[in-house]
Amino acid sequence: MTTSKKIPAPILLIALLSVITAFWLKYSGRSWLAPDGSLSLWYGLANGPGTSQHLLDPYSLTHFLHGFVFCWLIMLVGKSLPYLWRLTLAIAAESAWEIAENSETMINRYREATIALGYFGDSIINSMSDIFVCALGFVVAARLGFKKGLAVFVVIELLLLLWVRDNLTLNVIMLIRPIEAIKAWQSTT
Repeated sequence: MTTSKKIPAPILLIALLSVITAFWLKYSGRSWLAPDGSLSLWYGLANGPGTSQHLLDPYSLTHFLHGFVFCWLIMLVGKSLPYLWRLTLAIAAESAWEIAENSETMINRYREATIALGYFGDSIINSMSDIFVCALGFVVAARLGFKKGLAVFVVIELLLLLWVRDNLTLNVIMLIRPIEAIKAWQSTT
């Protein structure tokens, strides 16, 4: 007689969230791949035509940091939840963000308020990668604890600031209340 192991409910929900998000994005008009049909593991330009179209790009690091933020916020309100359920909530939040980020309203907001003038949304494969990278960030933040995690967060933010003149903090500022001086600084090379 064989015994079968049940797949934990959070794992099933994570898989379902991923499928729903991918199909929602497809239904919303997003393409699976870059417009030219290519797929690269890494696209290194922050504001090039392939940004947000391939598996990873400099902005993948901001999604990694989303995982840190979600980990910390969920720990504040749901510390008693089992780990897999906390991870599921983080993935649900990132999936919701990917759907919102790729709406026409948000795409237009990025074009108006940030240096992403040519932004036309993410490919579905990039969105799925962003969700995975966020989950990875959640796992890393949970393992590091808050103090070490905060140090890693700050280092990544500074690295992005020096490298691409953008980071999660500036992205949030520019989406909520754009500052022309920041936009001008980001536009200079």
